[in-house]
Amino acid sequence: MSKKFRDLVPGIVLLTAMIFAMMTFPMALANAQAVSLQEQLAAQYKLAKMGSDSSGWSIVEEGTLLSIQKGGIKGSPYKTSFTRSVTFQDGTVHAAADPASGKAGDIKNKLCGVFKKCPTTPDAVNDESTTKLFAKGDKVYATKIDVGVDKDTVTMAIVACDTCNKTDPPTYNKANIVFVFPKGTLAAASAGQVEDTIGTLLSISTDDAKQADSGQQQGGDQQGGDQGGQQQGGQQQPAAQEQPPAEPASIDKGMTTDQVQAAMGKPDKIVNLGTKTIYYYKDMKVIFMGGKVSDVQ
Repeated sequence: MSKKFRDLVPGIVLLTAMIFAMMTFPMALANAQAVSLQEQLAAQYKLAKMGSDSSGWSIVEEGTLLSIQKGGIKGSPYKTSFTRSVTFQDGTVHAAADPASGKAGDIKNKLCGVFKKCPTTPDAVNDESTTKLFAKGDKVYATKIDVGVDKDTVTMAIVACDTCNKTDPPTYNKANIVFVFPKGTLAAASAGQVEDTIGTLLSISTDDAKQADSGQQQGGDQQGGDQGGQQQGGQQQPAAQEQPPAEPASIDKGMTTDQVQAAMGKPDKIVNLGTKTIYYYKDMKVIFMGGKVSDVQ
């Protein structure tokens, strides 16, 4: 080996290592982003679990209750071997199972994607007798979430909450929803941005909070009725002096979690995402970064 060639070897090795690093770093970065986003979405949306016995399929573990905000999502009974898919892009529900195909309606060859579920017969997916069109306001659970940073998609599998929707007999209709983001944006998107996009189609339901409020109100009414009966039976109590109206609760940027709870009370739900924490109240959410209020939505 000539001296000139030996002198070139270290440079060739270094150049090869640099090229390899340039090729693998974006892939590693995308994988890391997918894992991080997957974990944060899993913290935001607790997944429901399905189980079956001799009576059929049922929800054995409830998850985060979601409310459908737009029509156009077609589902099929959970017992069927295939799952219908739609995409959600630019605020609109599309019938195409694959955003890259641009074809709507015919999903016969598009069901072996993220969740690897295919129809047992070629015409099964076109059988309208097994189709359920979810209505706006229907309640559902997420059963699986898959983040595809390289494809700029987040795919969510949903199943109907038949007890919430008063569906009898229960069928637990299911569907896959592919949330499509502008090309190249998902890798840099925050969990909050992704959640906002999902929320325009599947918002977190406040029914549980409303039921709790209703129960407390009924208890208060009953207590008030008892007190009224006692007053009628005995000496009439003097009317209470009119109290000045209380100052409205306010939230300012930079407030701590304790200060917010002192002003607004205990939140209906708390989602902890590490340095980011979200307090959900009946008609708003308070976002904390590093323990202090950064935004209110």
